[in-house]
Amino acid sequence: MAFHHSGGGNQDRDRALRPRRRGECVNERILVADDDQEIAELTRTILERAGYRVRCSSSAGEALSVILAELPDLLLLDVNMPEMDGWELLRLLKVEDATKQLPVVMFSIKMEVRDKVHALQEGAYDYITKPFSYNELLERVRRIFADLEVRR
Repeated sequence: MAFHHSGGGNQDRDRALRPRRRGECVNERILVADDDQEIAELTRTILERAGYRVRCSSSAGEALSVILAELPDLLLLDVNMPEMDGWELLRLLKVEDATKQLPVVMFSIKMEVRDKVHALQEGAYDYITKPFSYNELLERVRRIFADLEVRR
């Protein structure tokens, strides 16, 4: 499973999964690209309950098609996928004018510092190791959108 609970047990999970209050609706579109359907659906559930619009793809090729059809505001991209891996998709996105500004967060079970540094060098906005907590995912996503808003 991709998610673990951080210290606070069910309270952390419940707080992370709590729907946003009225008036806190967000319009950000997030694409989750992960070949593990369980991880993708759990990620979708967490983010949708926080008010984000989420779409999932099960391969890098499918994710590329979705991105070219309707550019999301954020891509959560698994590193290890069949056929085209996440690194290859990231490189493709970063050389195209239409997609090079798309913030990409890499997902991986690899916890080595060199993997995280490699992701940043390749143009990823962030790198999250699996398993990750509900709260970690939400806080990182919220921080990314807050950072992007400040830059506008």
